[in-house]
Amino acid sequence: MVVDNDKLEENQLEGGEEEASADMSGLYEASIKEFSEGQIVKGKVIGVQSNDVLIDIGYKSEGLISRSEFPDPASIKVGDEVEVLLESLEDENGMVVLSKRKAERTKGWERIISDFKEGDVISGVVTKKVKGGFTVDIGVEAFLPASLATLKGFANTGQLLGQKADFKIVKINKPRKNVVLSRKDVLMQEKEENKARLLSNIVKGMIIPGTVKNITDFGAFIDLGGMDGLLHITDMNWGRISHPSEMLAIGDKVEVMVLDFDKDNMRISLGLKQKTPNPWLDADTKYPIGSKVKGEVVNLVPYGAFIELEKGIEGLIHISEFSWTKRYNNPNELLAIGDKVEAVVLDIDKNNQKISLGLKQLEADPWQGVDEKYPAGTSIKGKVRNLTDYGAFIELEDGIDGLIHISDMSWTRKINHPKEVLKKGQRIEAVVLSIDKNNRKISLGMKQLIGDPWTAIVDKYKIDSVVSVKITKLTNFGLFVELEKDLEGLIHISEIDLPQDAKLETSFKVGDALEARVVKVDGEQRKIALSVKK
Repeated sequence: MVVDNDKLEENQLEGGEEEASADMSGLYEASIKEFSEGQIVKGKVIGVQSNDVLIDIGYKSEGLISRSEFPDPASIKVGDEVEVLLESLEDENGMVVLSKRKAERTKGWERIISDFKEGDVISGVVTKKVKGGFTVDIGVEAFLPASLATLKGFANTGQLLGQKADFKIVKINKPRKNVVLSRKDVLMQEKEENKARLLSNIVKGMIIPGTVKNITDFGAFIDLGGMDGLLHITDMNWGRISHPSEMLAIGDKVEVMVLDFDKDNMRISLGLKQKTPNPWLDADTKYPIGSKVKGEVVNLVPYGAFIELEKGIEGLIHISEFSWTKRYNNPNELLAIGDKVEAVVLDIDKNNQKISLGLKQLEADPWQGVDEKYPAGTSIKGKVRNLTDYGAFIELEDGIDGLIHISDMSWTRKINHPKEVLKKGQRIEAVVLSIDKNNRKISLGMKQLIGDPWTAIVDKYKIDSVVSVKITKLTNFGLFVELEKDLEGLIHISEIDLPQDAKLETSFKVGDALEARVVKVDGEQRKIALSVKK
């Protein structure tokens, strides 16, 4: 038998090709069976383009994934292995449709379903703000309602964006693959835990950290991490502050001292100034009575000026202590806030934290020796400085006034008001009646410049004598009449014959001349009674 080698080789090759073709066909069929849409498979990066990444999953065709689906697109390199979701076996270009992001979400959802339940706490990152709340990445996209994002009083929800935090799972909706979270519940739990820890450890005098939560006119509320404490404005600074906002702002971190604590009513009183020594402890040694001090005007009130001697220590200069000689109606007539002044310490009450100061004590007191300068009986001259209902103040010299009471203005005339005989600014002469140096009072008299005329008056106007008079004033009880210059008498209504139903004001008028009879002359009371009865 002759063997045709060429023919044999040809037959062998044809057999091999048929066998190889059968193997490839089997592999292809197997590949079709191994992949299904919706499946998560592993793939390998075989190409990186400007916008897309080419992935080989071992299927008959490759797939493209947008680079935006990778957390760090710049780090992608050929050979990297990735898990992807097979969305479709073939698109219009014959390529598989893949998604890395959907694969991650699917795996995340599977993890949520298997590892967590409602009420559990899970970590996540707040990724973006959406209508009604926020989206949180917990492996899947979850929803955080705005109402459950923070505790009451901490409404700056914008700070949550990009933050990693713990959240409580409020609801898991499996059909919709939806998760609702609460940050508020986690914060409440943390607050209760901190509160319990604070209650078990707090003692008076301890220093604790806190955050300024709210500011009012009377103080600031400090969040101590579980409960709030009140820092009253009087416990913020040893010195003067008008409003807590001068020292604190909402959100400030502070360290405060626990001054008092009421566990039953859950109240904590806090202090800032108590962290430093009380400057009043040795104030009586630093500022003894009679010493001269310097300070700055920090406040003006209608009754005086407050002077800061050092931080935490202020003294009051009462308006009456401004000057010996000049009278001020308001402190701003002499001082302004910020003025540097020197004063004398008049009194100090360390326990009540009060210092009385004086300005006028820096100068000599004009009342020293006034009793020697103006002894009783001395005739003086002065200017009418002021008129009151009861008398006139006469300025003898700067800082020294005397009072002429209306009863000391005339021996014989009834004076109802000083303006009847004196006017402001008028220069007059008077006699010093008495001096009270301790109370800084001088009594003066005008009528004492002449002798008492009533001895002569008693002798001149005898009972039942008839005199000519002129009406000077009408009253409801009678008529005042002038007997002579500065000498008045009274005709009582009972000493007047009036027709029935007649009235004094219709029967008489000021200036009328009458003939009257003297019925009584009282030298001690300095009164003359007259009658016009027939």
